[in-house]
Amino acid sequence: MNLIGNDRVSLGVCYYPEHWQEADWENDLQRMLASGIETVRIAEFAWNLIEPREGSFDYAFFDRFLDVAEKTGMQVVFCTPTATPPAWLTKKYPEVLNATMEGVVYQHGFRRHYNYNSPKYQELCRRIVGRIAAHYASRPCIVGWQIDNEFNCETAEFYSESDSSAFRNFLKRKYRTLDALNAAWGTVFWNQTYTAWEEVDVPRATPTGRVNPHRRLDFFRFISDSVCRFAKMQSDILRRYVKKGDFITTNGIFGNLDSHRMTEESLDLMMYDSYPNFSYCPALYHEEDPTKDRNWSRHLSEVRSISPHFGVMEQQSGANGSMEMMAPVPKPGQITLWTMQSIAHGADFVSFFRWRTATMGTEMYWHGILDYSGRENRRLAEVRDISQKLKKMEGIAGSSYEAQVAVVRDYDNIWNGQADVWQRDLEQASIWGLFQACQHTHTPFDYVYIDHCSKKTLDQYKVVFCPHLAILTQEQADILRHYAEQGGTLVFGCRTAYKDINGCCVTEPLPGLVGSLAGVDIPEYTAVAPDIGSVTALWGDTSLRTILFNDQLAAADGAEVLAEYQEGYYQGAGALVHHRIGEGETYYFGSVFTAETARVFLEKLGVAEPYSGIISAPQDIETAMRRGEKDGESRRFLFVLNYSGEEQMVMLHRKLRNVYTGSVENGEQTLAGYETRVYEIMG
Repeated sequence: MNLIGNDRVSLGVCYYPEHWQEADWENDLQRMLASGIETVRIAEFAWNLIEPREGSFDYAFFDRFLDVAEKTGMQVVFCTPTATPPAWLTKKYPEVLNATMEGVVYQHGFRRHYNYNSPKYQELCRRIVGRIAAHYASRPCIVGWQIDNEFNCETAEFYSESDSSAFRNFLKRKYRTLDALNAAWGTVFWNQTYTAWEEVDVPRATPTGRVNPHRRLDFFRFISDSVCRFAKMQSDILRRYVKKGDFITTNGIFGNLDSHRMTEESLDLMMYDSYPNFSYCPALYHEEDPTKDRNWSRHLSEVRSISPHFGVMEQQSGANGSMEMMAPVPKPGQITLWTMQSIAHGADFVSFFRWRTATMGTEMYWHGILDYSGRENRRLAEVRDISQKLKKMEGIAGSSYEAQVAVVRDYDNIWNGQADVWQRDLEQASIWGLFQACQHTHTPFDYVYIDHCSKKTLDQYKVVFCPHLAILTQEQADILRHYAEQGGTLVFGCRTAYKDINGCCVTEPLPGLVGSLAGVDIPEYTAVAPDIGSVTALWGDTSLRTILFNDQLAAADGAEVLAEYQEGYYQGAGALVHHRIGEGETYYFGSVFTAETARVFLEKLGVAEPYSGIISAPQDIETAMRRGEKDGESRRFLFVLNYSGEEQMVMLHRKLRNVYTGSVENGEQTLAGYETRVYEIMG
C-alpha cells in the first residue's frame, strides 16, 4: 500500500532494531501499532550488518526483523545504507573519503565522510544497493525505500582527488574547450587562465579564502550534479526490484543540491526532516526572531515547491541535542502543533524521530518519543492523541495547500549568493521579510523555482514576488513577461538581472533583461551605509523603510514613479516604479522587502488576509488552507495553529465543523497555548 495518496494522513516512526535487544522488537512494534503508528523506517546506517566484510553478505538480521514486522502487521520503509560506509571500506579504500578545502582527508568515526565521485565508492554502493533490493524488495511489509540519508547534511562541499577528477569531466561536458571555460570564468582577470585541463581542480585554499566566483558557482553546480547522479544510480537499481506501488524517496533538504532535479529524475516524492525545536536550542536561539518554531513553515513551503504532496520522515518528538548542543523537551502540545504544521503545509505522512532514545553514540541526547528506559511517558500519550485526531481527518490526504501569492527563487541565484555578499544579504533579508509579512497577515504563499517551471506555472497566482534574481536567463525573463502580460501582478526587488548565467555582470543598462518588462532604468545604485541604516521612501501617504541597498530608478516605456527616496544625495530619485503591460502590471522596488515593507505590498495589492471572511486571528496564529475533492465535490480544510504558549482568541465569521470533535463552531473561539484546530469549511 502506498503511504502517500491515501484518504487520511498516516503516522510512522524511525526505528533502529540494531540498537535494542531482539527480544524487544515485537513488543516495541505492538506498542507502536497500539499508539497509531503504522510504519517504521529502518537500516539507513546498517551497512555493516549486511556486509560485515567486503564481499561477504549476511541478510539474517533484517530478515528476522521483517519477520516480526509481518507478524505484527507493521509496514516498513527500508533504506539504502550509503550515508555511513563501514570501517573496513574506508580503511581499505581511503579514496572514498571526503576532504577539506585545504586537502585534509576526513576520517572514519562520524557519518557522511564519503565523497560521491569515488569510482570505488560508486562500485561498492551499486553492489550493496543491488544486493539489498534483490533480497528484501519482495517482502510484503515493505512499502517504500529511502535512498541514503540527508544528502549534503554534515557538509555540502567536496574536495577529494576524486572530486577534482570528476569536476574536470563535468566542465569538459559543459564547456567542451578550455577557451570556452576561460571566457565563462573570466580567467584573464588576475592571470588565472588555464592552458590544460589538468590545471583545473575543485577550489583550493587561497591566502584570503576567496576564489574565482565563477569557478565557485560552477563548483556548486557540480556538487548538485554529483548528488543527483549518485541518487539516480541507486534509484535505477531499486526500480528493477521494488514491488508495484512501493515508493522511492529520500529525506531532508540541504545545501548545494537541486532537490527539484533529484526528485524529477529519481524519486516518487520528497521527504523532509522537520525539527522546529532548533529554535529553542540555547546555542541557536535568537531573541530578535519573532517566529521561532513557526519558521519551519517556511522550510515546509520549500519542500512543497519540490513535492506538492510530500512526507516528513523525521518529525520532532523529543529534545534534540548532541554532545555539543542542548535543547528543551517539547512542551505539552508542541508535538501536536509541529505535526499539524507539517500536515497543514502538505505532508500526507508524518514519521517521528525516533521511537526510543539511543543510550550510546553521538545522538544519545537526541531524544525520541520514549526515553532510555522505554517506559510510558507524556510524549507517547500525545502521539496517541495525534493518531486519534488523524483518524477524524478523512479526506485531507491528497488535498493541496492553497496560495494566491508566490515567491520566485532558483538554484543558480542561491548558489551565487554563497560567494556574492551583494546578493546573499539582500536575498536573505527579503526571503525572511516576505515570510514574516505573509505569516503575520495570514497570507499563504508558495515558493516557485523558476528554473523548474513553465510559462503557465505562475498563472495560478494573483501576485508574484521576484526579490533579487541577480542571474536571469532570457527563458526565465520570458516566463515572467508571460505571467504579467496574461494579467498577473509581478513585483521585483533591487539588483535584478545584473548577471549572466556565468555570474558575470552584464553590460546592458540595468535591470538588464527585465528593463522593458518593468519599465525601469537604473542610472545609479548604492549600498546603504551603516551610519545611515535606512532611507525612507514615500508611496502616497505610506512610508517605506529601505535598508541595505537602493537602486535609484527612472521610469521608462510609459511607466510611472510611485515612490521617491526622501533622504540622502539621491533624494527625489525613484524608489518604486509601476508599469502596466498587457493585461497585467509590474512593480520594481529599488530595495529589499523588510517585514514592514512586504506587508505594505501585500495590503496594497489586495492579497493580505485572504480568509478574513472566514476567520480573524492574531499574529501568533498561523492559518493554512488545504483544498481537495471527493465524489466530485470540493472540500476545504482550515488549519489554525497557535504558536504561543498563551491562550489566543480567534473569531469565526461563519459556521465551521471542528474536524477533531465533529461539532459545529462559530463566533469567538479560545485556543489554549500550543493548541491546534482543523476546521472543514461547510457549504
